[in-house]
Amino acid sequence: MPIDPELANVLACPVDKGVLYMLDDEDALYNPRLQRRYSIREGIAVMLVDESEVVSSGEHERIMAKIAAGGVKTTGR
Repeated sequence: MPIDPELANVLACPVDKGVLYMLDDEDALYNPRLQRRYSIREGIAVMLVDESEVVSSGEHERIMAKIAAGGVKTTGR
């Protein structure tokens, strides 16, 4: 379930305060700078660092290819 667009405008990574990529089809937010993925549960972003996941290099490359292909929105304005 995607995040409310108004909420997405104010979300940032809790670690580096940067924008996140919204992987709506995976129910996740992604920070490519830290290779960290945050879950979205029932439309609510779980922005707890302890519950986030650091992805492998292969997974990072897959996500970056998806982002490069276009259509992936970011958080923030």
